[in-house]
Amino acid sequence: MRLKRCFWLTAITVLFTCAAYSAFAQVVPAATEKRQILAAGAGLSDYNPDWDQGRLYGGTAWLDYTPNWVPSVLQGIGLEAEGRDLNYGRSSASPNLREDTIEGGVIYAWPHFRNLRPYGKFLAGYGNRDAEGYNQLRYHDSRTILAAGGGLDYRVYRNVWVRADYEYQHWPDMHFKDLNNVVTPIGPMHPNGFTLGALYRFGSRQSTPSAY
Repeated sequence: MRLKRCFWLTAITVLFTCAAYSAFAQVVPAATEKRQILAAGAGLSDYNPDWDQGRLYGGTAWLDYTPNWVPSVLQGIGLEAEGRDLNYGRSSASPNLREDTIEGGVIYAWPHFRNLRPYGKFLAGYGNRDAEGYNQLRYHDSRTILAAGGGLDYRVYRNVWVRADYEYQHWPDMHFKDLNNVVTPIGPMHPNGFTLGALYRFGSRQSTPSAY
């Protein structure tokens, strides 16, 4: 519940930030106006949890905002909020293995193609992990995490885009605590994997009409 609450608080914060920037953005002529783009989407994830027991599968949700008021050299830069729950596909050797993350940060999409948007991103956030060790004791740990990645968005119909995303995470100084409050140092961990999904963009960019 705490993770879900954090995700919605992050999403609401992004929305209010977008509204504030829109209110203070410089007004441009209608002929050259570029509407700000808000995109929301979801996908299915396949991750290596960096734990010696198979892979994890689950769902991911994205909320992206791309402003139009940045300098031309920064066109394509935006903000992203992301939530992920990896809770399926675990092996019988670790029946409670699970990873939940909530992240936010900067995303940059190359803006010079009409129907194709390669992008890169850098995010920071919060992660929870449950696991089971070889001693059959269950562990839990929570950490501030960093993530970097990239991918490709492809327009399939008007405002509907499909997304292929890769992300590499850094969980520093993991120390799992078992049910008996015994702490086991693990060291840094680096979950990583792919997500395939779809986005709906609620705005569209308008190019300046030709003078000829």
